[in-house]
Amino acid sequence: MLKRLFPHPYLSLTLVILWLLLVNDATLGTLILAGVLATLVPLLTQSWWPGRPRIRHPLGLLAYAAIVLWDVIIANFQVAWIILFMPAARIRSAWVVVPLDLTSPEAISLLAGTITMTPGTLTADFSSNGRVLLIHALHAPDPNAVRDAIKTRYEARLKRIME
Repeated sequence: MLKRLFPHPYLSLTLVILWLLLVNDATLGTLILAGVLATLVPLLTQSWWPGRPRIRHPLGLLAYAAIVLWDVIIANFQVAWIILFMPAARIRSAWVVVPLDLTSPEAISLLAGTITMTPGTLTADFSSNGRVLLIHALHAPDPNAVRDAIKTRYEARLKRIME
């Protein structure tokens, strides 16, 4: 019964948490609306989900979120420094090709979103075979180092969490 009512329980839980954070109010009406949204959105969208995303280590996902939050904060300062103090002639923007070991569409989407959310980098394209991301980096004197950092800091963790 619960599986049918909540086809994607992690999505439902995430929707409740995000709704409460967005509204910034924990009244009974807000909680009821969050529950209704957390029930209806997964039910109405389940036909577009071929299967449930596998999350082997939910606590690892929380640790991943903390790492990403830290990286976003640090990257904001780095980008500000580059823009404010680095001469334009020294900025080395680069396109970085990141071959993927991930196979789960959800994990790949999370990786691409993480890269885009981190200031100074942007996921620009995704290969048709699902094996490569094209990343633009604002300042990458060594594009291979950027690729290696993405693979070790983010992709390896997502592989442990979701595959």
